[in-house]
Amino acid sequence: MERRRGRRRGIGAIVLLVAGGLLVLGGTVCGATADGHSEVDYEKYRIPGDHMRPTYAAGDTGWFSMGAAGEELEIGRGDVVLASVPEWRAGGLLLSRVVARGGDRIEHRLGESTLRLNGEPLDEPYILDRWVPAVVPFDVTVPEGRMFLMGDNRGNSADSSMHLSEDGGTIALSAIRGEAVVRPTELVVAGGLLVVGALVFLLGGLLGIVALVARRGKPSPAQPGWGVPVPGASD
Repeated sequence: MERRRGRRRGIGAIVLLVAGGLLVLGGTVCGATADGHSEVDYEKYRIPGDHMRPTYAAGDTGWFSMGAAGEELEIGRGDVVLASVPEWRAGGLLLSRVVARGGDRIEHRLGESTLRLNGEPLDEPYILDRWVPAVVPFDVTVPEGRMFLMGDNRGNSADSSMHLSEDGGTIALSAIRGEAVVRPTELVVAGGLLVVGALVFLLGGLLGIVALVARRGKPSPAQPGWGVPVPGASD
């Protein structure tokens, strides 16, 4: 009895092709159901200093959803943003946190352990030193279309509180270039599935070609089992 060459390779190729196709399909579905993330431009940003500790330390990498102007991003109080403020930071983007928006009154009174937002104490669990909400006193009513920004390391941050003579330290909403987000895991997983699936599918295709070439060769004689007489052998 004879068996065809490449049979096992052919089976392996089919398994790889099916597995690769399923991985690609899974990556496509995962990407399509990522809550609209596929329509958002994400960028990584290397943190240049310690002014945002403990949220970010120097050398950390943050993920940001990017927009052409602040109006395209849903920015709220407490959000961490990237802003283009050349007069504060030349040659780069400013990483800071939104403390107050247009219409808000933001205050710091010396001796108080919290800022005041619209007359009420502002809870800021994210700052480095809860007892030092600012290093200078201020009382600013933020104009509409502008924001008041502060770093989380209040003792080491060139933020709005350090530029009070310039529009009360506020910046235009249109200066916002990006908003910090949790790493878009769905897109990372989707991309990984697509890449791995494509590689597995390609490997299956190559193995299938090898199997087809082997099948065109002469069939290999099956090895006799134990105790089975070989035709033509003498008794």
